[in-house]
Amino acid sequence: MEYTIKRTIDGGFDAVVERTVAALKTEGFGVLSDIDIQSTLKAKLGVDFPRYRILGACNPPLAHQALQAEATIGVMLPCNVVVHETASGKVEIAAIDPRAVIGAIGNPVLTAVATAVAEKLSRAVASA
Repeated sequence: MEYTIKRTIDGGFDAVVERTVAALKTEGFGVLSDIDIQSTLKAKLGVDFPRYRILGACNPPLAHQALQAEATIGVMLPCNVVVHETASGKVEIAAIDPRAVIGAIGNPVLTAVATAVAEKLSRAVASA
């Protein structure tokens, strides 16, 4: 089962990150966290790694709906969106497809929220 919504594009890494953050904002998401994996692995392990950022995106109204339906759903928040360099020198944007994991819970309210989140993430990834 596919668990991401993704696309690979040509473009400068920093510009793609900026466009991704802007596209998420357009869809009602804020970026609560921004983890620079390349820097972290270099500092903690001394290893070289391609540019790789994990953006923790949250759409407050949809997060609130999900939390009202099931309090422990917070373990799956925020939605992670990854921007990383590929081996071919392109940049990939990949977002979690919440339908892939929420469907297993069996809560119809969460399924509806996951579908709405997936639609917004799909538009953000497509327009970034």
